[in-house]
Amino acid sequence: MIRKLVERGALAALALAALAVPGMAAADLENDYPTEARVDYVFGCMAANGQTRESLQRCSCSLDALASILTYDIYVQASTILSMRQGVGQRANEFKSTKIFDDKVADLRRAQAEAEIRCFRG
Repeated sequence: MIRKLVERGALAALALAALAVPGMAAADLENDYPTEARVDYVFGCMAANGQTRESLQRCSCSLDALASILTYDIYVQASTILSMRQGVGQRANEFKSTKIFDDKVADLRRAQAEAEIRCFRG
């Protein structure tokens, strides 16, 4: 009898863990952007869209939407590639002519477009 109770308890614990993990994973993905990166993004966005309370709300929304689509690591990789492409010379050309870098930048651009639709046009 004790064995059955233990087995039921273990099964219940496994079921609860299985339900909790997907929710936690989604929350972790949306919150993996460090505060400094979030503030930097919002300040840059506000500089481009006006220094108003409305732009603060829209830019914050934009970052939240972006974070729900891309992990911070992917965001950093794509941002770095864009930064390196602004240079001149052999290294900049390598970043401009490599397919995998094009794909990472395209992912960032799609996420930014989705964030704009959600927060600036919706």
